[in-house]
Amino acid sequence: MPTVVRKTRETLMEVRRGILHSVSWQVKSSVWDPPTDVLETEKTYIVRMEIAGMREENFDVVVQNDTLFITGFRPDFPARMAYLQMEIRSGKFAAVVELPGAVDVDSASAEYQDGFLTVTLPKNT
Repeated sequence: MPTVVRKTRETLMEVRRGILHSVSWQVKSSVWDPPTDVLETEKTYIVRMEIAGMREENFDVVVQNDTLFITGFRPDFPARMAYLQMEIRSGKFAAVVELPGAVDVDSASAEYQDGFLTVTLPKNT
């Protein structure tokens, strides 16, 4: 099961990314973002990411200042092929989810099953 980690300080890269986004600059990179849903129940926030072909240990899940960061790497097929159509992304990916409220990180859980990573974050009441 992926571990949900709480970070207390922003890394230099996160600070730089925040500055660039705040001044509306567009940063092009090879990092892609998988489809992600955010749901709210009475007691939890649930974040669900569709990302097939992974293993639980390939995800990093971090909560920092009411923001959820999910990153990882999906490998490409090792054989070189001549693609006729290419829609399945590989390589580094990242998703950033601003949580609507405070969460209890110590009680959070993450599970990867059937191509979906589901992160359950209990609300801090």
